[in-house]
Amino acid sequence: MQAQPDFDDLKVIAFDVFGTVVDWHGGIASEVERLLPGVDGSAFALAWRAGYQPAMRAVMDRIASGEGGFTLIDELHLNILEGVLRDFGVTHIDAAGKRELNRAWHRLPAWPDAVAGLTRLKSKYIVCTLSNGNIGLLTEMAKNAGLPWDCVLSAEVFKAYKPDPRTYLGVAAVFDTSPGQVMLAAAHQDDLAAARACGLRSAYIERPHEFGANRPKDVSAHPDNTLHARDIGALADLLGC
Repeated sequence: MQAQPDFDDLKVIAFDVFGTVVDWHGGIASEVERLLPGVDGSAFALAWRAGYQPAMRAVMDRIASGEGGFTLIDELHLNILEGVLRDFGVTHIDAAGKRELNRAWHRLPAWPDAVAGLTRLKSKYIVCTLSNGNIGLLTEMAKNAGLPWDCVLSAEVFKAYKPDPRTYLGVAAVFDTSPGQVMLAAAHQDDLAAARACGLRSAYIERPHEFGANRPKDVSAHPDNTLHARDIGALADLLGC
């Protein structure tokens, strides 16, 4: 699919981060194997990530019922970690060790194409995050991985997790643009569909090994996406950067 002339009015490309820009599976698996010798890092990473969506939905349900406030992803990850450690029979890690392991999410490695691709896009557009990760996490991640964001936007800013419309429309509000002048780039079709429902453009980034080399995922094109790119460098090609 080729970029069209109407991309002239595109101003902002907001990126999902976990899985799209950074390799959460590889990063977490590596840290688990470093800090918990003998534990299957890949299986642990998958189990930890699997708890994310249910935990996030529980927070939003509590907020909707007036029984709680917004919770940072760092706290959610730590709460999920407690259960995963029990499931894997890990009993020898103390509170400081748990905090250190939890901060592995701050140290995730960028996909090989990410830094160069973002740098190219940044020459023409505002590039920012739109992640459910909290600001501190995303900032440290950017520092560690060399991610050249113009701005770090997070669910924390909007006090709502994706796919709440407040997150997508919030990007447009921050930069005083129309939703159609913002493109969400993500490796997840549900995220992109929610963005399109709010009037944003959408770019699918293929990450076939997001869940590890042994669990390849379907990265087929979806006709409703504005663009479909092999990686972030290919997205820069499509947008003439």
